Amino acid sequence: MLFFKLSAFYFFYFAAVGVYIIFLPKVLHDLGYSALDIGIIFALAPLMRFLTPFLFLKHIRLNQFIFKSALFLSVICSSLFYFTIENFYAFMINNAILGASLSLILPYLEVTAIKILGKDRYGKSRLYGSIGFMVISLVLARFLTEPYVAIHYYLVVNILTVIFALMLLKYDDVSHDENISMEKFSFFKYWPFWVSLFFMQLSFGGFYNFFTIYETAHGISLEMTSYLWSFGVICEIILLYYQAPLLKRNLLNIIKFAVGITVVRWFLLFLFPDNLTLTFLTQSIHAFSFGLYHSAVIMYLYTLYENKKLAQQFMYGVAYGLGGFLGALIAGWLYGEYLFLFSSIFSLCSLFFLYNKNVLLKTA
Repeated sequence: MLFFKLSAFYFFYFAAVGVYIIFLPKVLHDLGYSALDIGIIFALAPLMRFLTPFLFLKHIRLNQFIFKSALFLSVICSSLFYFTIENFYAFMINNAILGASLSLILPYLEVTAIKILGKDRYGKSRLYGSIGFMVISLVLARFLTEPYVAIHYYLVVNILTVIFALMLLKYDDVSHDENISMEKFSFFKYWPFWVSLFFMQLSFGGFYNFFTIYETAHGISLEMTSYLWSFGVICEIILLYYQAPLLKRNLLNIIKFAVGITVVRWFLLFLFPDNLTLTFLTQSIHAFSFGLYHSAVIMYLYTLYENKKLAQQFMYGVAYGLGGFLGALIAGWLYGEYLFLFSSIFSLCSLFFLYNKNVLLKTA
């Protein structure tokens, strides 16, 4: 029963992410928002994801009360989309609050998932998030006839996310992390690892924001590019299902491998942007550079810190927050022939810090 509830949570959570990042930009464009306005709106969520964990270093504990508050706040913010979306400033504030609440939900439940499911079953549950993301992209594309349809979908999947998240609370050890002093959490203790996380996500800026534009500019059709996106997600789902034996090995070595193959992935895209066979090959690597990498990182952090929930918060904050925020901005600045060469360099920097000898990284 736990497996079903957790899988349903992942499905609806990432379905909501799909609505937000795939369709909401088009909704805002249709409502008359400028490209700059849209850029500002979508820079807020990763920025809030980065800033929010710092509040929990000394001042707040991520307990069940805070978690429930974040869940209900996300529903309130989703409902307020109807009233704020046509006003730039109101919608910007609403998105900032939504970003802060969402930054607490996934890190909290990831700890429960790892603790109860372990390495054997975590990937098989997490893959439903990828399925949810893909399903919503196919379904909503058919029914997005007017802007508010996307808001209807987002509110529904967000409510379903909250329902299943609340069901999972009974599996959470309420004493978990409660008696751990906030002073014991040292963000700088394993600083090379945190820097590596940042550079890895920085390297994805060009892919998440410009892959479609980059490929179509090199003669790949828009339809074929959509197949490339779907193929990457399918490869990710397959690896998540079968990754358990890999995660029983040295996690740090797995992370190094995932980062290393990502360096190759971006470099191939730079060298052969119009070679469809090699581009499909680079998309197959997404299974390692995102799916396996993400699983290994959250499990590795689980072994590093006593305050496991705060560690997960910072992972999402530093990587997907700050890394995602700056990755998008830098990719826009660098866009052109050498975009994925720079992406390859950024991921190479990530790999370098994993071999840094100044600070001993714990192996697991």
